[in-house]
Amino acid sequence: MEFADIKKWVIFFLGILVAIIIADALSNLLINYSGLTGWVNFVVSFVIYAVFFFAILYVLEKTMGIEFFGFERE
Repeated sequence: MEFADIKKWVIFFLGILVAIIIADALSNLLINYSGLTGWVNFVVSFVIYAVFFFAILYVLEKTMGIEFFGFERE
């Protein structure tokens, strides 16, 4: 395996980790502020987390020029 391949995988996993941490913090902040409880809390928290996660990955793709999932490929 070449160094470029290793670097690509390290950037991929670090980007995913950063997106997870930021999305978790933001979704927890919003859910705690909203005061929701029960199953509604779970559903809304999951949706907000997913939105933040994919938005952060999109921003990372555009700003850093890397590709996480290849949605823009033809």
